[in-house]
Amino acid sequence: MARPRNFDEDSVLDAVADAFWTHGYDGVSTRDLVQYTGLTQPSLYNAFGDKRALFLRALDHYLEHTLRERIQRLESSLTPSRAITAFFREVIERSLSDEHRRGCMLVNAALGVSHEDEAFRELIAEEMSLMRAFFERCMKAGLKSGDIERVMSADAAATSLLAVLLGVRVLARVDPKPALLSGAVAPTLAMLKLPPLGSFAGKR
Repeated sequence: MARPRNFDEDSVLDAVADAFWTHGYDGVSTRDLVQYTGLTQPSLYNAFGDKRALFLRALDHYLEHTLRERIQRLESSLTPSRAITAFFREVIERSLSDEHRRGCMLVNAALGVSHEDEAFRELIAEEMSLMRAFFERCMKAGLKSGDIERVMSADAAATSLLAVLLGVRVLARVDPKPALLSGAVAPTLAMLKLPPLGSFAGKR
């Protein structure tokens, strides 16, 4: 009979995600994982597998509590146009509040993935497609209801919005200033005739 785990899995995955998010996959050692989680290496690997498996579990956990949660919440509670703008507003606000300038764990992984790791690249591409699909669904719903004025196809708009989002995520790691991040988003929102971002607290 398997021994029951004497730790909270969500708390451990939070800690593991924080380690990889802060230092990147290659920058995290087994010692770091032990320090972040308070568990021994055998306990970690017996529960989750090797470092790669642990990273994938942590990334999935991170996405479930950030990207996927945000998409579901905004799409179910706001009009299509406001859901898109609110998505960018929350991304910028989270970026500005992160004193460690970590950006997005998914985008960071995309920038660091080896061209030889095809399985990992496919996983990242699949998650990127979720973001694009969110934008496309909102655009299609908004165009159909009249909430969004037709400027271009929903498909083209979704691709443009995804490109802006990825750019903002990279900028957030390098120079997370409110004017820069909002300035990167505002022209595309205006071009698509979506609601403006509004002002952000804590300008610097």
